[in-house]
Amino acid sequence: MLPLMIGPWQIAVIVVMVLLLFGGKKIPELMRGLGSGIKEFKDASKDEETNKENKE
Repeated sequence: MLPLMIGPWQIAVIVVMVLLLFGGKKIPELMRGLGSGIKEFKDASKDEETNKENKE
């Protein structure tokens, strides 16, 4: 198995492909949605931890 090696050229190609697929106006909306999803996930995991601590 070869280790996954990502260089600056690969990152640049990925960024260009994302811009072509989604366009410049859609990317901020996608990032906002991703950020809110991560925040909700963290909040839910914190709630789960406090529920486990309260049961013990």
